[in-house]
Amino acid sequence: MKFSTVKRHFRESIKSLGRNSWMTIASVSAVTVTLILVGVFALIMMNLNKVATDLENDVEIKVLIDETADEAAEKALIEKVKKLPGVSEMTYSTKEDELTKLVKDFGDDFKLFEQSNPLRNVIYVKAADPQQTAKVAKNIDKYEYTYDVMYGEGKVEKLFNFLNISRNVGIVLILGLLFTAIFLISNTIRITIIARRDEIEIMKLVGATNSFVRIPFLLEGMWLGILGSIIPIAVVTTLYHNIYKIIAPRLQGELVQLLDFSPLVYQVSGLLLLIGVLIGIWGSFMSVRKFLKI
Repeated sequence: MKFSTVKRHFRESIKSLGRNSWMTIASVSAVTVTLILVGVFALIMMNLNKVATDLENDVEIKVLIDETADEAAEKALIEKVKKLPGVSEMTYSTKEDELTKLVKDFGDDFKLFEQSNPLRNVIYVKAADPQQTAKVAKNIDKYEYTYDVMYGEGKVEKLFNFLNISRNVGIVLILGLLFTAIFLISNTIRITIIARRDEIEIMKLVGATNSFVRIPFLLEGMWLGILGSIIPIAVVTTLYHNIYKIIAPRLQGELVQLLDFSPLVYQVSGLLLLIGVLIGIWGSFMSVRKFLKI
């Protein structure tokens, strides 16, 4: 394609935005609102996903070793657990270590048990896939000298189900918003095409190719997407900056953390710009395909 032709396509697409200024404003406004919602949902879902991942990674299996196990039996059990498929981490803790943790967490009252420690030696296990925690725990429970295997049975499964549902709902909402944006841009381009139908028919009669007619509309959709993404990027960046500045310091040292401001906002901003461009081009493509019969 010649440079002069490309230049003409860009010029025509920009002129079309001016000629249909009210429709351009309406479409850009609709895309802006939609992308703001997409951006906010993206920030929420990415942080929720991090929280979910942190919670999943914090889930561990506590294996209480039977008191009848001697040193050799304990070592054999530890080796079996270490080699078990699906295990990513394993830590051994003596009953003295367990009592020290208890005193640290709940106070000096538990020092009374130092002379007669009722606790047991423990193996802490983490599954490579947190969703497989229950399966790994059941396999460990089959081994000899395991007095009890605890992982929050029932509660862990409910937690994972809730996290999976939250992720899926978020994805569905974002996809719904994207389809709404495509629909809005598609309608705007469709009205433009209807208004210029005579011009397009003349172009076809004098020998204009399908791509020659189609490209300006695709570029017009791209401009609508770009213009519609500018304000959402500014809103999302400002909003997350203020939220991060207020909340992040209060979560210092906690299990749950917010995603860092950078590179998150740059990733979301790039995503919004890309989405704006893609849905603009796609919306235009669908309208041209449907209404121009080219």
